[in-house]
Amino acid sequence: MKQVETEIEIAAPVGRVWQVLTEDMPRAPEAFGITRFEGRIADGARIKIWSEVAPERAFALTVAELEAPQRMVWRGGMPLGLFTGTRTFTVTERAGGSRFAMREVFTGPMAGLITRSMPDLRPSFETFARTLKEKAEMT
Repeated sequence: MKQVETEIEIAAPVGRVWQVLTEDMPRAPEAFGITRFEGRIADGARIKIWSEVAPERAFALTVAELEAPQRMVWRGGMPLGLFTGTRTFTVTERAGGSRFAMREVFTGPMAGLITRSMPDLRPSFETFARTLKEKAEMT
């Protein structure tokens, strides 16, 4: 099992961070390292994203869980569970603001083979978190 994660302190309330994550990011994804976003964020919704890490490839995902304004899970992968990526976003209240965490876990029988050929996702995760922080703290 491979995983990538990042977290950051944000000097903004949970509601503002959640708004940027679920409303602002889909409308202007480029600043977050996402070159294109299709769909809408809603529980059970299907979305597609194109990432700067692999700009030629669309990632079809499901919003598997949505517990506003604290937690959201996106899930996608291959049929029969051969390879699954599960990205979890959490926003928790902290003194003076919020803490944002994002973690993606790769599982399934083909995970080892596929993750060996994947680029390092940590820089894109850090860009996403920094952008979320900057946008949430603007108001």
